[in-house]
Amino acid sequence: MTISEELQSLKAYRYSSRCVLSIYLNTNPTDPEQFKGAWRIELKHGMKRIREYLTASGNEEEVKAFNKVMKKVMNEIEANHKELRKGVIIFASAKEDLWSVHYVQVPVKTNFYFENHPVTEQMEYMYKAYPEAGIIMPSFGEIRILDTAMGFVRDELTYKFDPVTEVWKELKKTDSTVQNALEKKKTAALEPRQLFNVSSFFRGMDTTVKNLKLKRGWTQFHIAGEAEMANAFADSLREIPTSCIYKNLNNSKTSEIVNQVLEK
Repeated sequence: MTISEELQSLKAYRYSSRCVLSIYLNTNPTDPEQFKGAWRIELKHGMKRIREYLTASGNEEEVKAFNKVMKKVMNEIEANHKELRKGVIIFASAKEDLWSVHYVQVPVKTNFYFENHPVTEQMEYMYKAYPEAGIIMPSFGEIRILDTAMGFVRDELTYKFDPVTEVWKELKKTDSTVQNALEKKKTAALEPRQLFNVSSFFRGMDTTVKNLKLKRGWTQFHIAGEAEMANAFADSLREIPTSCIYKNLNNSKTSEIVNQVLEK
């Protein structure tokens, strides 16, 4: 399910009483306001304020529902505290028919809600800024592709050029170190003439990108690489990329790539 589809599903949830906890929590370790895990204090205080408000309202059923769902959410975040990125978004119902968790790599403004429906406005805004997107990094003999959503890398794919068949093939994650070494030798064996035929070097990748876009739900895709390679790859596609960045990021960490491409 794409994030767009999930948002539509979330907006369909409505209950007769308040039982849905919506959490937007800033956990960005580089944010000065999050020094030494300040998010724990914000989370604790946020839950305390909601409980106090519900207690003052005198609705025991809502207090009971809140305590139930709050415990589940707190356990979820604490169990994954070492995996936290820039933010956490959670929608959970005390009725246990709603559980949606997103650890995102985009800025999040801390907010807490306990209503009869998921409060999705901030997530919708974030999704417009950081939708499902592909980041394609072509280089000579290899194409690295990141499948992202809300700035988070969901998957990473690598395509290698086979100089014998002159076809781009996906390098499976199960390939051993030995196989990777063989692939590097194949790349090294590319004939010099192919260096001068860059315009047709990426032929066949148009279909691959089109299929990935459809399967992964990309609403946009970006190309990053040295100018000659990036332009040649863009020219091999029927669809115009959202952006084309002339910088070789192939050996960079995924977080650095996302920052430089999606937060430019």
